[in-house]
Amino acid sequence: MTREPARSLEAAAEAVREAEFLVTTGHVKPDGDALGAALGLALAARAEGRRAYACFGGDFVLPGHFAFLDTSPLRDPGEAGRPDVLVAFDANDPERLGKELEEVMEAAGSVVMIDHHISGPGFGDVQILDPTAPAAALLCYRLIVELGWRLTPDAASALLLGLVTDTGRFQYSNTNPEAFRTAAELVEAGARPETIGREVYESAPFGYLGVAGAVLSRAVLEPDLSLVWSYLTQEDLRRGGIGMEDADGLIDDVRVAREAEVALLVKEQPDGKWKLSLRSRRWVDVAAIAEELGGGGHHRASGCQVEGAMEEAVEAVRRRLPG
Repeated sequence: MTREPARSLEAAAEAVREAEFLVTTGHVKPDGDALGAALGLALAARAEGRRAYACFGGDFVLPGHFAFLDTSPLRDPGEAGRPDVLVAFDANDPERLGKELEEVMEAAGSVVMIDHHISGPGFGDVQILDPTAPAAALLCYRLIVELGWRLTPDAASALLLGLVTDTGRFQYSNTNPEAFRTAAELVEAGARPETIGREVYESAPFGYLGVAGAVLSRAVLEPDLSLVWSYLTQEDLRRGGIGMEDADGLIDDVRVAREAEVALLVKEQPDGKWKLSLRSRRWVDVAAIAEELGGGGHHRASGCQVEGAMEEAVEAVRRRLPG
């Protein structure tokens, strides 16, 4: 890798344009943005006659609500071999890609990092970091436009998924005019907003209802801290017959309490650790809280993982809230 990475869209386009074989990726347990951006670029590259895979680490399992996407580029990282270029979206710390991608990064001719998070050391030969961008998928769209590549309807749908989910259906404060312009251009290219809306926001396994009921029945409001929180256990998931990937929307159920500025959902992981999902309404920077606990994210949406008892995880957040 170069000692001083390039930091321009033109440099990223040059690296990708010269690649006959590229691999795209994103952080482990990819959300709609990381998955949509990685698939979007891989599908656009395939439409240009390139060989392109999308690979994710961390025992990747495709959530059921993303099954409508064209996932034909998805491959196990062990199949990635030696790509001409690896493009990583929605992460600026190589550890967030998972150990499975380490060998792929080392073998790649060049590495391009494209992200919109403010935390992390950065990596790669080319680094595109724009904290003003509402989604990595929007940065991917900029790259495809810079390349002059044609957007297929499936690639456009993947990118629109990333934009819709990371802006909270264009409701979060990161929604800017470019987000709406890009969404319109993606729909013109054949993206299907009605499919995204139905599958991501209006579809869940029946077991989700029982799990949501259990989590919401345990919700606690702490007015002095303007905090609402609850927790999810592995036993909840077993009883509901659903996976953790099916429970991603629970934080949005918790955060609706208007009395709270900050919402917290503490989720028990199979290894006994606790994953914290944090959301805020207006003025608390939950990314700063997550960073202190070893995670990161956006000012209004972030997460981290901690060890210990569940009560200790909640207390770690309490101590960092303005009282």
